Amino acid sequence: MKVAELFDLTGKVAIVTGGSIGLGNQMAQALAEQGANVVIAARKVDRCQEVADQLTKEFGVKTLAVKCDVSVTEDCENLIAATVKEFGTVDILINNAGLSWGYPTLDYPVDKMEYMFKINSISTYICSKEAAKVMIEQKKPGKIINIASIGALQGSPTLEAIAYGASKAAVVSITKELAVKLAKYEINVNAMLPGWFVTHMTDKYLNMSDRNAAIPLLRYGGENDLKGTAVLLASKASDYITGQLIIIDGGVTAW
Repeated sequence: MKVAELFDLTGKVAIVTGGSIGLGNQMAQALAEQGANVVIAARKVDRCQEVADQLTKEFGVKTLAVKCDVSVTEDCENLIAATVKEFGTVDILINNAGLSWGYPTLDYPVDKMEYMFKINSISTYICSKEAAKVMIEQKKPGKIINIASIGALQGSPTLEAIAYGASKAAVVSITKELAVKLAKYEINVNAMLPGWFVTHMTDKYLNMSDRNAAIPLLRYGGENDLKGTAVLLASKASDYITGQLIIIDGGVTAW
């Protein structure tokens, strides 16, 4: 098989949670450019529809906008069901929807921590298991990509967001568990661990402190820096990769 064929996603059906803005939008664009039909899911369905329309116009793929609050179990289940109803299958799932909330570490409210785990970790499991059931029933290989963070691997001397790192560490564990359990069904499960990217969640923090000096490549992640890895993990090019963590951080964790 030629290299171009390995990365071709023509006709595949991909779901991207949190796909209307930020990193999710970047990855949705990458999959659509490679030919995948894309389901954009987020809480604000009007924003999802705008992205869906743009992807159809630019890349000629089929799209679907789905309202989904990943903190609600029924919304996660409905997302998979709506995708199957529209396209008949699920080939690729990117669990990207996430949240960070900062508060002094020793006073972090337990209810806020529980909510953070619900958004970042539990939803990853629910969406993954529902998508995997479809893949198994249809006896089709599949790709599940979970978006964790370098915060899952290291503490921060300046950022007060203990629940974020902890919940993303849970995503790492979920990734490895599912990879082992689903391997016999030819379902690959991997995680991407971004470093410092300027998004709606990080812009205020990053603008208040210059972290470039702590990044060997001397810049924050940009609008194209997740695209290649997303396509790799969504395509046949990664058929022999599962249970792995791919760090995209400009070298931060190499110190």
